[in-house]
Amino acid sequence: MPRLAHRTHDFLTFQVVELFKQAQALQTAGKDIISLGIGEPDFTAPPQVVEALERAAAAGLSGYSPPAGLTALREAIAAFYHEQFGARIDPARVIVTAGASGALTLACAALVNTGGEVLMPDPSYPANSNFVLAAGGVPRLIPSTAEKRFQLSAHDVAEHWAPATQGVLVASPSNPTGTSIDHGELAELLAQVRAREGFAIVDEIYLGLSYEGQPRSALTLDDDIIVINSFSKYFHMTGWRLGWMIVPEDMIAPVEKIAASLAICAPTLAQHAALACFAPDALRTFEHRREAFKQRRDYLLPEFERLGLRVPVKPDGAFYIYADIGGLGTDSAAFSQRLLLEAGVAAVPGLDFGPAHGRHTMRFSYATGLDRLEEAVARMGRLLQR
Repeated sequence: MPRLAHRTHDFLTFQVVELFKQAQALQTAGKDIISLGIGEPDFTAPPQVVEALERAAAAGLSGYSPPAGLTALREAIAAFYHEQFGARIDPARVIVTAGASGALTLACAALVNTGGEVLMPDPSYPANSNFVLAAGGVPRLIPSTAEKRFQLSAHDVAEHWAPATQGVLVASPSNPTGTSIDHGELAELLAQVRAREGFAIVDEIYLGLSYEGQPRSALTLDDDIIVINSFSKYFHMTGWRLGWMIVPEDMIAPVEKIAASLAICAPTLAQHAALACFAPDALRTFEHRREAFKQRRDYLLPEFERLGLRVPVKPDGAFYIYADIGGLGTDSAAFSQRLLLEAGVAAVPGLDFGPAHGRHTMRFSYATGLDRLEEAVARMGRLLQR
């Protein structure tokens, strides 16, 4: 067997995927499983997008696109950011990628040196650490608290920045907590990074799924940051593998050069289809679905409190609830297995998102229908009564 690179031992196992595989095996065996685990919307691409794909395929538009993506799509994304999130962007700064994962891979390849540290909050989306590791860097999780909305703060940057630190990677709204960084606090955090001549990668994948007030992009605070976004969550196109990044002007050419080698381009048919996402009727559909997610959140929060699953910070975006199970007298890994095997409910143990709170927290996704959420609550109630 070939000798594996040392980094393979450092990569974190993505427990969400492992749980998904276990749940699928139980479903195949005939057990009804309600998934509150994987972060995949139950909605799929609306008919306009599917029809646009079919037209593009019939027209033979399946060849390579430019490495940075179709010009029309880059322009549409820039217009969307201006209209929805208040940021004026030159479309040339938009790089279309193979999902947000492709964008994070490119960002880390362009910015992270061998041995360079990247600060992230604990809890964080676990794959973010692996993107940094793949680029030869060192992910450094900084324990956060409910008082900080489980986010990295300006004080954290000032306190933990070290000679090897190169930058920060934050998400607003966040996976797993569903919490956003206050806009004023985000401005202070970015100022601390800029003062140290570091980079800031801001994951805005869930920005379209914000429920409290009008969301604003971090780009309204600082043009020299790297923003990551995706068609997977708000636009419900998970398997289409399409995302984008918005980069400072001087990063356009280097990122395009790397993209041309690592991916050639994002899936071209998906790019043509995604143009239909920005039509007024499609945007109305997405907004209606956003309201459905909010309704699910508002149903679950009081039900969780009733069951003894304390929610330290009310999520204001995404489709996750980060719950404290400390009062149940068990740890998250054991409770996750009991939920799955005894109640037929899949939910992710907090250890997947960092060690600081992992043993006493769980992440529940409400990316499934309200009727199934009601049944999940009933099953969890019966389990907890036992």
